[in-house]
Amino acid sequence: MRHLVILLALGLAACMTSPETGMSQPPADQVLVIAHRGASGERPEHTLAAYELAIRQGADFIEPDLVSTKDGVLVARHENEISGTTDVAEHPEFADRRTEKTIDGEMVQGWFTEDFTLAELKTLRAKERLPQLRSTAFDGRFEVPTLAEVISLAKEHGVGIYPETKHPSYFRSVGLPLEEPLIAALEQAGWSHADAPVFIQSFEVENLRRLRAMTGARLVQLVGDPRSSRPVDASGITYGDMLTQEGLLAVAEYAAGLGPNKELVIREGAPTGLIDAAHAAGLAVHPWTYRRENVFLPPEYRRERDGREIGDLAGEICAAIAAGVDGVFSDNPKEAVAARESC
Repeated sequence: MRHLVILLALGLAACMTSPETGMSQPPADQVLVIAHRGASGERPEHTLAAYELAIRQGADFIEPDLVSTKDGVLVARHENEISGTTDVAEHPEFADRRTEKTIDGEMVQGWFTEDFTLAELKTLRAKERLPQLRSTAFDGRFEVPTLAEVISLAKEHGVGIYPETKHPSYFRSVGLPLEEPLIAALEQAGWSHADAPVFIQSFEVENLRRLRAMTGARLVQLVGDPRSSRPVDASGITYGDMLTQEGLLAVAEYAAGLGPNKELVIREGAPTGLIDAAHAAGLAVHPWTYRRENVFLPPEYRRERDGREIGDLAGEICAAIAAGVDGVFSDNPKEAVAARESC
């Protein structure tokens, strides 16, 4: 219950903050729609097809999660373990690559991007990560894209990118740091300044502090469960600590925004106060992740009893916009854009 105490305190603090010190609530039509792993509710996540569809549906930003190959190329995968999102298990030539590793303190079994060259990864094909909920009709059609390919696509269509560095401390520990190739790619694109169409996000802290010294692009501190988790690279700091008034001000020293789980901004149908407190600290708020299936929706927005059925995603997003969010991550950018226009 500690996080509830923190959020209640934040709500009180926000009420005591003068409007002049905080950020103003953005008009609904200025709230950013960030395509979470692309239009991942309709295409296999982190594929050019998912990003292209998200762009056609009106997303402002597309999100590539970044991991490294054996030869130091950044590619878009949610995790460096790829058995759930590619057909690697169906490739007998890679059977001996299956292994077990400790990633951020957790034992993980499978196949890992850092054990494959880019050329080898390009022989794999993406598949739906949630086949129990979503169509598998597009399995086997699309490659694993590189960051360079994602940037090229975004520039071609005039949208921004919102990369997340995945397990940056781990990758640095195995000699494949993410920061340097990411910043090099952004500099090549001309996207190294604060007005660039870029946000870089991470659950880690030192990773973001390192990036702050390397680029002018905007950074976003992701926040995990404040009850039980902490950044793996910042001993002594918990996510709960970040959600205090003092903690939010500390985040604002290196980041432009906060990326909390959506349950930290609205709980049991009411705003928690976190948005106002983050705004008072000068931080934009981009919660994650808004999905249309009942299983991902709060009870008041579900339709029918089957978790696979489509619920009232628009209602949930409109409530978040009314509470003052500056952007939303969604697997369903079409619905998110429509909700933004109707709120």
